[in-house]
Amino acid sequence: MRHVIAIVSAAAVMLGVLAPTGAFASDAFYPKGDGNKANGETIFKEGKGEVPACQSCHGEDGSGNDDMGTPRIAGQFFTFLLKQLEDFAADKRMDTTMFVMNANAKGLSQQDRRDVATYLAARKIDFKGSDLKAVEAAGQVPVGLDYKGRALVEYGSPTRNDGFPNSLGSKGPGAPACKSCHGYAGGGAPPLYPMIGNQRYVYLVNQLKKWRDGSRANDPMGQMQAVARKLSDDDIHNAAAYLTGASDLTSGNPRTPYDNRFGDH
Repeated sequence: MRHVIAIVSAAAVMLGVLAPTGAFASDAFYPKGDGNKANGETIFKEGKGEVPACQSCHGEDGSGNDDMGTPRIAGQFFTFLLKQLEDFAADKRMDTTMFVMNANAKGLSQQDRRDVATYLAARKIDFKGSDLKAVEAAGQVPVGLDYKGRALVEYGSPTRNDGFPNSLGSKGPGAPACKSCHGYAGGGAPPLYPMIGNQRYVYLVNQLKKWRDGSRANDPMGQMQAVARKLSDDDIHNAAAYLTGASDLTSGNPRTPYDNRFGDH
């Protein structure tokens, strides 16, 4: 019970910091940004001052780039996007991928960051995940097995209480199912947990490894660090292989619970 209360409290804190009155639509599950979408679009496409256009690394459609290791940001939740930009600006999260996000975030005003997050959260794209054959051919990051990843995402890893150590030599319970926080097929659970389904494969792998070694540590209550420390390299590759191409539709259901999430944007 205390664990549940802690999660709810963390969500409330995040909402209080990142989303003042008026930032949300009536659908509390999908908070929408209250920034200036037109300004956000201009910054995304053209940049501002010394800050380059976001699309130069994240692609014209905001779907990211596996060769560069950049994530899909189009369609991600407003609260999560804004938190990451604010964390980069405050050096609470360090960009060890392209080494530019901290400077870029600082080069934008607080309102600019809110505007960019508002624009991206409202941008719907038809992106079904990374081309794993192309990733494998590039040879920079091993590609896992999606069917094994699905078991990890939906059910978690086996309990490690039989003396069998995980990749870092610790023992004890295995990793919880990813969907217990991020929802079915990694669809996300706003405002706290981001969409990780249909995210770029290379980005997912890199971030899970950064959570595991502590080089990324801006997660609420250290949850992702604790989970990632229970994952082997194979676990990470497999989970990422499933998540990048995960379908958010269940058998016999042609709609998702949040088909109207983009509203009239």
